[in-house]
Amino acid sequence: MSSQDTRHCRRCCSVSVMRHIEVKRRMAEADIAEVSELLQAAASADGHRPLGEHKWLDLVEGGRAGFAGFVARDTNRSGVLVGYAQLTRGPGSWAIERVVHPDSRTPDGSVAIDLVNAALAEVASQGGGHVHLWVPKPGETDDLIAKQARMSQGRVLYQMRAPLPVSSPASNITTRAFEPGVDEDAWLQVNNAAFAQHPEQGSWTLDTLLRREAEPWFDPAGFLVYSEHGSIAGSCWTKVHADEQPPIGEIYVISVDPSHQGKGLGRQLLLAGLEYLTTAGVETAMLYVDSHNTRALSLYEAIGFSLDHIDRAWTADVPPVNLARHSGQGF
Repeated sequence: MSSQDTRHCRRCCSVSVMRHIEVKRRMAEADIAEVSELLQAAASADGHRPLGEHKWLDLVEGGRAGFAGFVARDTNRSGVLVGYAQLTRGPGSWAIERVVHPDSRTPDGSVAIDLVNAALAEVASQGGGHVHLWVPKPGETDDLIAKQARMSQGRVLYQMRAPLPVSSPASNITTRAFEPGVDEDAWLQVNNAAFAQHPEQGSWTLDTLLRREAEPWFDPAGFLVYSEHGSIAGSCWTKVHADEQPPIGEIYVISVDPSHQGKGLGRQLLLAGLEYLTTAGVETAMLYVDSHNTRALSLYEAIGFSLDHIDRAWTADVPPVNLARHSGQGF
């Protein structure tokens, strides 16, 4: 890795702790392995993955355009890795996720604060913009970290779960399996139209989809497509988390073409997906939904889903670095 790929962001000092944070534009194999070990330690301690799927794919592929990885090391312990944050630039905003090794967590959240501030400084240096900081199962320390970084509470995402099989009547539609190499363009057109106002799901590209198809968990048999008059009207894409014990089945994406919305098709696709997961031997289903989506929440609760936990986003509008210096902001 060249000197252009890595630079020191800052040094953090106290009476007993000294660490530095590096920002990496590209992740070498050794970097990926080291961060992956940190993520596994955090997942074991917290009971959930510390990086969302989009971020994880960016990491293991070494980073793409708009990627920056922040590596925090404790210089008092021979540079041991104590935390990691990842910054991604999307179509209209930035997204940050961060994780601290369980052995390096403190009530004041100092490692996390340093990582978040380093990421915000990077946003400022790249022209500023709207930023989301996503945290799964947030607690009091996460509130403190966001306050220190001058971020405000934003979106709340519910993870809901239901025991399988559900008691609702069976789906009344007939679906088929997604065909790789055939259905991509048509499915993307429906998905992006269905989620036109969604900040993440509505901007998928062919590359986004093909990267999911290349994942070990991808199974076209669980990607259920419903067609009318030869065109895709909707789909229910399921995902089995085989690494969970016992495995959990996720309703990964439900897409309904806008011309078919309002006909109850979403409910029937959901039931079809749940039936598939039940047939696959899965005993628990999960899905994610925005807390303000009352219509979807009512549907899920009626079918048997209940809240398992929340994920929260904190937000900030970061000015460019020259404006930040002029105004005295701490980004």
